[in-house]
Amino acid sequence: QGQLVESGGGSVQAGGSLRLSCVGSGYTYSRYCMAWFRQVPGKEREGVAAISTGGVSTYYSDSVKGRFTISQDSAKNTAYLQMNSLKPEDTAVYYCAARGRDCRDIQPLRALAYSRWGQGTQVTVSS
Repeated sequence: QGQLVESGGGSVQAGGSLRLSCVGSGYTYSRYCMAWFRQVPGKEREGVAAISTGGVSTYYSDSVKGRFTISQDSAKNTAYLQMNSLKPEDTAVYYCAARGRDCRDIQPLRALAYSRWGQGTQVTVSS
């Protein structure tokens, strides 16, 4: 069936950094779009960053541009989200998502574009 497993969440003070990892297993995509979303209670899931096959293209929301960096390691079927200069408003559950299509063919920061999701990892930023 395949799954995505996130790790790397935790608690950090404002201005600090965290690195999230998302490992995919049990499936194979020749072309793909992998993304990170986040969600806080009572709000819609927000697209944060996405990366296309081989890391050719990346996409970021305005709220994280310049602070977060998405990357991927195809050999390990893993995507990463390096989060720097964290702010309290970055506090959320972060989810990894994947789709067997290139990011250019979908809306890469839209949750409905993705068919495969991880279970989420909590990120808490204190002021």
